Amino acid sequence: MNIWFGQQLPAPLLPSAVTIGNFDGVHTGHRHILQRLAREAQARQLHSVAMIFEPQPNEFFSRQANRPLPQRITPLRDKIQLLQQTGSVNSVWVQRFNSQFAAQTAEQFIQTILREQLNTRYLLIGDDFRFGKGRGGDFALLAAQRDFETECTPSILIAGERASSTAIRQALQLGDVAAANQMLGHPYTLSGHVKHGKKLGRTIGCPTANVHLPAHRYPLSGVFVVRAAGSFGECDGVASFGTNPTVSHTPEAKLEVHLLDFSGCLYGERIQVTFLHKLRDEAKFDSIADLQAQIAQDIETARAWHQAHRDAEAACGA
Repeated sequence: MNIWFGQQLPAPLLPSAVTIGNFDGVHTGHRHILQRLAREAQARQLHSVAMIFEPQPNEFFSRQANRPLPQRITPLRDKIQLLQQTGSVNSVWVQRFNSQFAAQTAEQFIQTILREQLNTRYLLIGDDFRFGKGRGGDFALLAAQRDFETECTPSILIAGERASSTAIRQALQLGDVAAANQMLGHPYTLSGHVKHGKKLGRTIGCPTANVHLPAHRYPLSGVFVVRAAGSFGECDGVASFGTNPTVSHTPEAKLEVHLLDFSGCLYGERIQVTFLHKLRDEAKFDSIADLQAQIAQDIETARAWHQAHRDAEAACGA
């Protein structure tokens, strides 16, 4: 899969089938869109392209207006990896969304982006898609173009609910990891490099890997049963994702992962953390001793959860 960054492609493309969006989470609905794009591209002998934005437009406009950032499910690196795993697109164009891009009129977007750079022959977008300065362009304007065909994306229902990034954010915010994973169509995973922290966990008998994440506002917080993967293979664990109010006074969310029955050095390594089940909300404790006791309980609860699920999987396979 080709990956391009920036506002200009290295060269005009072959005639292309294009879809455009944030693809936050690359969920089940997104995968259906990408599969349809792949089918249409193959039938028409076109190059398939997904165009995404970084930052996402609502993040850009929130910063411009000095408003709190909207929640983000998936950072860019993880998003690209998920798009690649679909096997449905030949190329991904990561369009830098900035003031210059936002100032384009709808007509300029059609001419410069869709015609001149993407060489669009088939366009698959949502019927609520808006683009151009002041959101001046819409589906009707695109459908009126004669040199490429525009179709709208279908909605996908999961357990009677439309699979959408908004619904997934809400599920994660409520701690319903199972519902979020069902709509995602894959386990919710974040990745980052392990960095040095305060090393408090080591002093209280619970060493943690401090996973550095891109500076987004993520929709989940609390203590979770997780599984981590890296050069060490896979390992069961328990993770805290939040501000750690007992020992920290900074507002930035931190992801700290304790790997069960693991010994080794992880500093500098990139690991993937998959969220499986929420144990509890974040809490501020009166003392380090109280925090230590709760962590020990969290570890045992997570260990029991992992064992119960292994037993269930073994029973299903018997």
